[in-house]
Amino acid sequence: MLRQAAVAGQFYPRDRDDLHRQVTSFISLEATPQGVFGAMVPHAGYIYSGAVAGAVFSRIEIPAQVVILGPNHHGLGHAGAVFAAGGWQTPLGTTPVAASLAADILAHCPRLNADSLAHRHEHSLEVQLPFLQVLRRDVEIVPICLGHLGLDDLLAIADGLAAVCARQSQPPLLLASSDMSHYEPGAVARRKDRLAIDRILALDPEGLYRTVRRERISMCGVLPTVVLLAAGTRLGAGRAELVRYANSGDVTGDQSDVVGYAGITIL
Repeated sequence: MLRQAAVAGQFYPRDRDDLHRQVTSFISLEATPQGVFGAMVPHAGYIYSGAVAGAVFSRIEIPAQVVILGPNHHGLGHAGAVFAAGGWQTPLGTTPVAASLAADILAHCPRLNADSLAHRHEHSLEVQLPFLQVLRRDVEIVPICLGHLGLDDLLAIADGLAAVCARQSQPPLLLASSDMSHYEPGAVARRKDRLAIDRILALDPEGLYRTVRRERISMCGVLPTVVLLAAGTRLGAGRAELVRYANSGDVTGDQSDVVGYAGITIL
C-alpha cells in the first residue's frame, strides 16, 4: 500500500525543490553525526519546529532502518497501529516500509496491530520523513502510531521492540515524535516542559508518564517517548542529551500562547 502525503503544503512545502531547500537549511554542517539508540523530535510545521528537528537530525548517523513512533491525533484505527508494508510518499519521493522488520515487531508486540487507518491523516510521523530522505536516500521505515494505551501496555511494547532491535545486525534508529506543552504562556510552557524533560534526561519512562499526567502537561507524544525511553534503557542506553528547546513564540514573537519543542538524543 502506498501512503500518500497528507500534510504536504501545510506542515512543509509541497514543491520538491522548496522542501529540499528548507530541510537542508535546518541541517548543520558543523555537527558531527554519531550513532544513537534514538531521539525525540518535534513534529509541528517546519516554520515553527524545523530548526529544533534539524538540530537533532544533524547529530544523528541515520542507519538503514528507522522505527518512527508517533501519537494518534485523530483517534482513528487501532491504538497500536503499525504500517506494515508498502511505502510512504512525500514530495521528495517514496520511502519503503521495512516489511520484514515490521513483521518481526508485530510478532514480538502483541499489543500492536497491522493497521493503515490510524496513519491516513496523521502528521506526526510524516513530518519526520523528509529529514530522513534528505540525510539517507535508501532509508526504510516502520511507522507506528500510538493512542489510548496505558503504562503497562507501553512498557510491554518497549520490551518487544527492544527484543527485536537486539536481534538486528544493525539496529534500527528509534524516533519518538512529540511536541511539548500546547497553548500555554511561554513561561508556563517552559516550566512544565522542564519537568517532563528532566524525566527524559533521567531515562525514566515511568516517571515521564506519571509527571505528564500529574502536572497536566499537554505533551502530545508522551506515549511514543515512554516507549522510546523504555526500549532504549533495555538496549543499554546510558544517557540522554537535550539538543535544543524552543517554542513557537520564538518565531512569532508572541509568548502569550505557545507550543513547546524539545529535541533530545538517547545514547
